[in-house]
Amino acid sequence: MADLLSPGPRTRLRDLIRPGAPLLAPGAYDALSARLVEQAGFDAVYMTGFGTTAGLTGRPDVGLLTGTEMVDNARRIVAAVDLPVIADGDTGYGNAINVVRTVQTYEQAGVAAIQLEDQVTPKKCGHMADKAIVPLPEMLGKIRAATDARRDPDFLIIARTDAVAVEGVDAAVARARAFAEAGADLLFVEAPVSEADVERIAGELAGVAPLVFNWAEGGRTPPLTLERMGELGFALVLYPIGTLLAATAAMRAVLETLRKDGTPQAALPGLPSFDEFTDLVGLPEIRTLEQRYR
Repeated sequence: MADLLSPGPRTRLRDLIRPGAPLLAPGAYDALSARLVEQAGFDAVYMTGFGTTAGLTGRPDVGLLTGTEMVDNARRIVAAVDLPVIADGDTGYGNAINVVRTVQTYEQAGVAAIQLEDQVTPKKCGHMADKAIVPLPEMLGKIRAATDARRDPDFLIIARTDAVAVEGVDAAVARARAFAEAGADLLFVEAPVSEADVERIAGELAGVAPLVFNWAEGGRTPPLTLERMGELGFALVLYPIGTLLAATAAMRAVLETLRKDGTPQAALPGLPSFDEFTDLVGLPEIRTLEQRYR
C-alpha cells in the first residue's frame, strides 16, 4: 500500500514530467498487466486503448468501445496499482460537452492523466491508415472543456493530434501549438514516419509544452533509442502494446503445446509456478489481512 504521507499519484506524475529526462510508461490493458508493470519497477503505467479494445472485445482499435467501458477498465487498473495511471480517452466520446463528462469520470476513477485526440468519431488506432481529423476549432473547444472540467489541477490533459497522416507535419505542429494555447499540459504528435520528422516536431515544439513520444511497437514511427528521445527533449514515452503482444505470443505457445500434446506439461517450465503467480497477484497480502481480522 502507498505511504499515506507521500505525494499522491497525480502530484508524482507532474513531478516526473521533465523535458529531456523521459518518463517511461509501459502499456497495460488490464489490472494484471498493470501490476506487472509496477512490479517491474516503472514509475507510471499507460492504459492503452488498443490493448483495452483487444482485451475486452477481441477486436481492433477502431472506435468500438464506449467511454463507460474505457473508464471501467481505468478504474480497475487504478485500484490494482499505486502508480500514476495515464489513460487513453480517445476522442472524449463525443463533442465538448461529452468531454466534460469523460474528464470528470476519468478523474473520479483516480486516473492521473487523460489523453484526448483530434480524430473524428469513430476513431482508429493512430498507426492505422485512413484516419480523419475534426476541424481545429472543434478540438480546441474540447481541450478547453477538458481543462475546465477537471477539479484537481494536478490531473493532466494530454492533447494528441493525428494530423501528420492527414495534413502533414506542418499542420500537426500548428495544431499542437494551438492545443498548448488552449490549455493542454502535454502535447502528443502521433505517428511521424521518419526520424527527420520526429526531430522537426521536437525542435519546433521545444519549450511550448512537454512532449509525448509514442514508441508504438511495430508501428509507423521509427524506434528511437531512449538516449535519442532524451536528446530531442521528450518528457514522456509510451510503450503501448508490448505487454499485449508478449501475452499473445505466450498464450499462443501454450495453446500450441496443449493442442499438440494433449497437456500443457512441456510448456510449464517457461511459465510462473502456481505459487509464484498467486504471490505476484497479492495472496501474501490477503493472508496478512486474514490474520489481522481473524
